Amino acid sequence: MGGIQIVLSEFSNSEKENLLKHFSNVDDYVFAIISPRQVDRGALMSRYSRTDKSMRKIFLDEFLQNENRGEEFYNKVLLEYGDDSVAELGEAQIAIEGLSNIAVKKIEDRRIGLSYLEKSSRYVAWDKKVNGEFKFYREPEIMSSKFADKYIEACNLDFEVYSRNIQPVINYMQEQEPIESQKFRNSDGVDVQFSKLSEDEAKSATRIYNATIRAKALDILRGILPASTLTNVGITGNGRAFEYLLTILYSSNLQEERILAEKIHRELNTTIRSFVRRADDIHGKALQKYLGEIKTKSGALSKKYLKAKSRKNFLADLIDFESQKKAEEKIISAILYEQSNGISFRDISSQVQKMSQTDRKKIVRTFASIRQNRRQRPSRAFEMTEYTFDFLTNFGMFRDFHRHRVLTLERQLLTTNHGYVVPDEIKQLGIKKDYDDCMYKSKEVYDIMKTKIPEQAQYVVNFAYNYPYFMKLNLREAVHLIELRTVPQGHQDYRKVAQEMFKAIKKVHPNLSSIIKFVDMKSYKLERLEAEKRIEEKRKKLA
Repeated sequence: MGGIQIVLSEFSNSEKENLLKHFSNVDDYVFAIISPRQVDRGALMSRYSRTDKSMRKIFLDEFLQNENRGEEFYNKVLLEYGDDSVAELGEAQIAIEGLSNIAVKKIEDRRIGLSYLEKSSRYVAWDKKVNGEFKFYREPEIMSSKFADKYIEACNLDFEVYSRNIQPVINYMQEQEPIESQKFRNSDGVDVQFSKLSEDEAKSATRIYNATIRAKALDILRGILPASTLTNVGITGNGRAFEYLLTILYSSNLQEERILAEKIHRELNTTIRSFVRRADDIHGKALQKYLGEIKTKSGALSKKYLKAKSRKNFLADLIDFESQKKAEEKIISAILYEQSNGISFRDISSQVQKMSQTDRKKIVRTFASIRQNRRQRPSRAFEMTEYTFDFLTNFGMFRDFHRHRVLTLERQLLTTNHGYVVPDEIKQLGIKKDYDDCMYKSKEVYDIMKTKIPEQAQYVVNFAYNYPYFMKLNLREAVHLIELRTVPQGHQDYRKVAQEMFKAIKKVHPNLSSIIKFVDMKSYKLERLEAEKRIEEKRKKLA
C-alpha cells in the first residue's frame, strides 16, 4: 500500500489510549482529527507545516499536557508572522434568527469560505405573528424618526394582504390545476391519472400535490413581502472568512448589521476566538475605515460624473463579451494545453489561431457531446471567456441569483424607482388592487425617507420591485447557472431570466453555446410537481 507505513510500536499503549481520544486511528497513514476543541484541530494542522514530526507525535509532545497550546500557537502565528491562511483551519457554524432580508443579503455577499442555508420563501409562509406583531424588522433609525408610523403602516399592510390571500391563492391554483388532471407514479413506476391510483397511492399523490400547490401559492405572493421581512440563516465557514464578514458588518451604515457583527463576534469567541480576533482590533478598524472610504469616494464620483437617466425595461442585457473567434481560440487552446506534451501556451494559441472555423466548431461540439447530464460540468478550459450581464429583475428573484458566487456581482441600493412585477395569477385571481395598494404605499413611504436615510429606506421596499445589478461570469459558470436555473422546478421568474441569458450567449457565440446542453426553454404551470414526486419516491425508499 502507498503512504508512510506506520510502525505499530511507535506509540505505547497509554499513548495510544490518549491518541484515540483525538484521532480516529493510531496505525494508519490516513486518519481523521477528532480532537474536541476546534482550536486544537486547527493548530495541529498549521503546526504540521513547521516540523517534520508526524501529527500524532506533535500532539503527544506539544499539545497533550498543555490545554492552551492551540490558542498559544495561533496567537504566535497570526500576530508574529501574519500568516492569514492558518485562520482558514478553524471552522464554526452560526445560526441567526430574525434578521432582515437586507442584512442577510449583505452577509451572503461574501463569496469564499462561507456556506449559507436560508429560510425559504417557497416552503415557509410569513403569516404568523409574534406577540401580536408581524415578523418584520423595526429598524432603529426609522423607528426613532418621524417616518416610524408610516413605515409600520406600510409593512403591516404588506403582511395583511399576503396572509389573507394564502388560502385563496391555494384554492385558485387547485381550481386551475386540479389534482384529477395531474399524473402520478403508481407502484409499477408508471405515470397515470389520479383516478387510477390505489388508495395508498392516492394518499401519496395528494401529499405531493398539496406541497406543490402550496409552494406555487407562496411563489405567487412573495412579491408582496417587504425587504424588512425577518428570516433565518445558518452559516458554516472558516475563521478567515468570518473575520472578513465581521469587518464588513462593523463598517456598515446600518445599525442592524453593526449589531449583528457584535453578536456574531461574541458567539465566534466561544469557539474560534483566535481566528477572528482582528476583526475589530486596530487592524480591523483600519480596514473598516478603508471600506467606508471606498463607499464615500465612489458615491462622490458618481454624483460628479454621472447623470441620472431612466432605465430601459429589460431582464438581462449582455453588455460585454469577446468576439466569437477570439473566445473559441482561447477555450480551444486551454482544452489542448493539458495533453500537449510541453508545448508552451503561446505556441498552442498561435497554432489554434490558424484553425478553420469548421475545425473549431468540431472541437467544441466534441466536448459538448460527451456531457451526459448537467452535473458533468465542462472543464476549466471553458472559463477562458467571460460575459457581463446587466440585470433588472425583481428583488425576490435577485435573492435566488445571489446564491451564485463564483462570479463578480455588484448591486445598487434597493429602491422603488424601477417599477414592479405583477404575476399573472394575481390579476386572474382579482386581487391586483390589493397588490397595487401595497406597492403604492411602500413607494410613498420610501419616497419620503430616501433623501434623509436612503439605506434605511430599503427596508420598506417589496420583493416585487425591480432591482439593478450586474454579473460578470465565465462560460463554465454560465453553463452551471443557466442549466440549474431553468430546471422545471425552478421559480418562473428566474427561469425566464436564465433563458434570456442563454439566448444572448447563443446569439453572440452560437458554437460555444452548444456546451450549455441541458438548458430547458419550456414553461411550466406547476414547477414543483416533478420535484415533489422525486422527494416522495425517496421518502418511500427511506421508509
